[in-house]
Amino acid sequence: MNINMVLYIIGWILEFEAAFMLLPGIVGLIYGEPAAALSYFGTAVFTFLAGLLFKMKKPRTMDLYMREGFATVALGWMSMGLFGAIPFVLCGDIPDYVNAVFEAISGFTSTGASILSDVEALTHAGLFWRSFTHWIGGMGVCVFIMAILPLMGGSTMNLMKAESTGPSVSKLVPRVRDSAKILYQIYFFLTIVSIIVYLFCGLNLFEALCISFGTLGTGGFGVLNTSVASYSAAAQWAIGIFMVLAGINYTAYFYLMQKEWKNAFSIEEVRWYLLLVVVATFAITLNIRPLHAGFEESLRAAFFQVASIVTTTGFSTEDFDLWPSFSKMILLLLMFIGACSGSTAGGMKISRVVIYIKSLRKELSTMVHPRLVRKLRMDGHVVAEDTVRSTGVYLMAYVLILAVSVLLISPDGFDFTTNFTAGAATFNNIGPGLAGVGPTRNYFDYSVFSKIVLIFDMLAGRLELFPLLILFKAGCWKKY
Repeated sequence: MNINMVLYIIGWILEFEAAFMLLPGIVGLIYGEPAAALSYFGTAVFTFLAGLLFKMKKPRTMDLYMREGFATVALGWMSMGLFGAIPFVLCGDIPDYVNAVFEAISGFTSTGASILSDVEALTHAGLFWRSFTHWIGGMGVCVFIMAILPLMGGSTMNLMKAESTGPSVSKLVPRVRDSAKILYQIYFFLTIVSIIVYLFCGLNLFEALCISFGTLGTGGFGVLNTSVASYSAAAQWAIGIFMVLAGINYTAYFYLMQKEWKNAFSIEEVRWYLLLVVVATFAITLNIRPLHAGFEESLRAAFFQVASIVTTTGFSTEDFDLWPSFSKMILLLLMFIGACSGSTAGGMKISRVVIYIKSLRKELSTMVHPRLVRKLRMDGHVVAEDTVRSTGVYLMAYVLILAVSVLLISPDGFDFTTNFTAGAATFNNIGPGLAGVGPTRNYFDYSVFSKIVLIFDMLAGRLELFPLLILFKAGCWKKY
């Protein structure tokens, strides 16, 4: 393990986080919150100095292999949460540090699970920082750093593999740094467009910024206690549409940028994703129709909640925990499936689910025709055996971690539905679950130990298990 290299990159991560903290400090000054502004400015200085300390010993070699890449991303994200929680405590928004870390990690992992029952009591600086952490973590801070700094040449691909989502990660263009730039150009463009649209839909500038950060980062922290239920029907439709757009594989947007229309619309995962949204929306619309005054209201509620859950954003327009069991079951399935790989969404990802289904079909075909040689294909290309194998291992680890997590938080005394959906909602980076952690509830009543377990789940879900799990393998830390 090239520990000096790991610490060096973590130092860069902390310095960028310090720069990001200046924005909520400025927001505090704009809204006449000097104590909050001072908290963020002070923490920014402290975080920047910590980053310098980590970078003091420059590594002798800049090589970054797979284990360094995974360890760097896992430790870097932990560090962001630990430092990002400090201003919440200093300004009094969240006095308890463990709760503050829970909120910060929930923000950076774009989970949206909260311990707060009254978000409107927070300072504007605190509300901005909560939402901005979604945007920072949505695309990934290491991807952002790669887009800005030429750190290690080709070996940065191991950072992108560790931080990006999906069963396999490929470059959009030959150079990793150029790929990172393209991803952030798309991310910036969608964010700016959504802000403009939200302003036209009646949101003020502060709300438009925060909701855009939560939408494109697929996070779900709002600035009102009612999430987005208080906004107009037009705003709800707009937010729902941008959530769906945020869940699309960014490779499709790259093809659109290159005017390769055929390639953009031929991505199998994207087609399945959009079909899933349409089918789930209409199924729930018909099921909840008696609960609403008109068809449009039912359709809007169903579409919004399907978009919110499948993209693991977590915004809500109403308490879907009151919906019929059929609709809640669909939402529960969407929690696990998630959106596309290569997007900012959480969950298993559509591509993995498609691979699981095709693997099952292949196995059944082999049983019927033992001599049949059949390859798994996605988008017309053969899926590598390594990808199929790692996808199977991912599912095994996924089920094991979720089961153990639910077991560990069970002693807190909540019912099974609450505990199971709390584990599923944090592990899949969704935020709200059902029953005691439904859209009108929060995670405050869980014990400190349970919150630490759920924090682990949020990190494991966002980093797709392996970067976090590798930290527990002794051989990972052997120096060379």
